[in-house]
Amino acid sequence: MIDTTLGPLMVRRTGAGAPAVLWHSLFVDSETFDGVVEDLGKQRELFLVDGPGHGGSPGPHRRYSLEDCATAAAQILDALGISAPVDWVGNAWGGHVGIVFAHRFPSRCRTLTTIGTPPYPLTPADRLQTALLVHLYRALGPAPFSGMLVDALAGRGAAKSAPQAAAAVSDAFRRGNKPGRYWAMQSVMLHRPDLRPVLPFLQVPTLMLVGRDDPMNDPEEAERAARSIPDGRCVRVTGAGHVAPLLVAPGEITQHVLAFWSENRNRQAVA
Repeated sequence: MIDTTLGPLMVRRTGAGAPAVLWHSLFVDSETFDGVVEDLGKQRELFLVDGPGHGGSPGPHRRYSLEDCATAAAQILDALGISAPVDWVGNAWGGHVGIVFAHRFPSRCRTLTTIGTPPYPLTPADRLQTALLVHLYRALGPAPFSGMLVDALAGRGAAKSAPQAAAAVSDAFRRGNKPGRYWAMQSVMLHRPDLRPVLPFLQVPTLMLVGRDDPMNDPEEAERAARSIPDGRCVRVTGAGHVAPLLVAPGEITQHVLAFWSENRNRQAVA
């Protein structure tokens, strides 16, 4: 547990090599990276963060911003004595934090990989509908929403077509701190900013992985977003929800991330 401006955050440390930070999607926790940890850990020392209100991190009971999350990540690195630039791998929320981290702390970020991370905010209609669900969550807790969330994050019908993935999402959703998660929903979902204006200013090589069948992340918009980054690229991967690629195609994700890291290392060697 590492103290930050967002309260104590749980960090798992594994693997060997240059440092890499992994930050998960909203509603789940760092265990959704378990399918990629072994192979990525052969190339990097991995620091898996449980975001505020998720997993082992209680989270503050107040509104906060993506900038606050990026600052908390920098505080984690400071507390661990990590001064070398990191490879950031972020899923959905974790990708949003990674974009802000790379923008605010370019010297501390070697590469940025986002998985299932739409850079645009919710539409007004989606925000209104989501606000109602968030307030119902506060009143009723996670149980009534588990099935809906599994469909959204793991893909519609995942309970039958991918039961292990569905169980991973459902179990993670039931873990964590209920008030802390409510404030995470308020902060980084309902009030998520439009990050597209930031993308042209990113100074780090960026890989955007987008699920081919993710209804909440338009692949064409993701490709446009990647093209707006000076050193950005987009790859479509297997998956029908923000978290689905990590759960149903971890080998595919690992392959793309390792190839991206290797490409960047080779380019640096030539330079």
